[in-house]
Amino acid sequence: MNTSVAILAGGLATRLRPLTKNLPKSMIEIHGKPFFEYQLALLKKQGLTNIVACVGYQGKQIEKYFGNGSRFGVNLQYSYDGKTLLGTGGSLRHAFPLLSEVFLVIYGDSYLDIEYAPVIQGFLKKYQGLPDSPLALMTVYKNDNQLEQSNVCFHEGNIIQYEKQNPTLEMKHIDWGLNIFSKQAFAESSFPTRFDLTDLYQQLIPAKKVMGHEVFQRYYEIGSHQGLEEFKELMQD
Repeated sequence: MNTSVAILAGGLATRLRPLTKNLPKSMIEIHGKPFFEYQLALLKKQGLTNIVACVGYQGKQIEKYFGNGSRFGVNLQYSYDGKTLLGTGGSLRHAFPLLSEVFLVIYGDSYLDIEYAPVIQGFLKKYQGLPDSPLALMTVYKNDNQLEQSNVCFHEGNIIQYEKQNPTLEMKHIDWGLNIFSKQAFAESSFPTRFDLTDLYQQLIPAKKVMGHEVFQRYYEIGSHQGLEEFKELMQD
């Protein structure tokens, strides 16, 4: 697939201190390998080899270890936030010169093991660049507040509401972590240099520009100490 994958790996990882005092989350070692290596292997298995790491805090450590990705069978490029962190949305917009017109987005602490092709094809089938076409896709998982607090109202393939700060009782799903965006989704926004994807979704969802794709397998993450231990156990099996 020629579709780019942006990996958001620029955060400060404060929840994992002191592990991340001088280390980006992506470089946390699990059974002898940095977490980022597990992500690259998963993407390669899916046929997704055009990868852009959006990096900030301690990002040079990632580039020093992984280089251009050739050792891992991928084409890896880097987009640095610079002196000021740009937020998840700002980082992606900054990386536009390296990304395809339609691109996937995953977080640098997530391990999302499903078949990606049906998700991509489902979006591309509906994305035609017309006024009523979706501009983004959010994968959702029926969580019922089990893994974390549910934050999405999802109904018949549509994202009705997404609220991370003030979720409602009607929200049974959670954003799973795999997203698809067209560059047009950002072009129609008017955010400053620094903004988050949550801000963009809050603008796109009421305009009915976000389609949903439900998945039925839980995600894994290393953004918390509990999540890190669960992932270590998963990779040990």
